[in-house]
Amino acid sequence: MSPTVFKKSGLRFAFHSNEEPRMHVHVTYEKYEAKFWLEPTIQLAHNNGFKSRQIKKALRLIQEYEDELKAHWQTHFGN
Repeated sequence: MSPTVFKKSGLRFAFHSNEEPRMHVHVTYEKYEAKFWLEPTIQLAHNNGFKSRQIKKALRLIQEYEDELKAHWQTHFGN
């Protein structure tokens, strides 16, 4: 199960269980998916179908909610 951290502007921000330990978030919209690293800096790890403007929007939201995302990661994964 992928716990949803939040939804904003049609984008779903979530974590996938049993993945690598490096802090990251998955962003989905319809059939599109992207993964962003949250550490050591926020950056795009991979993009599957999003247009550039959608990636920029997701990046802005991740930057805006960075503390919340990291707190949810710590709660969910405990590390």
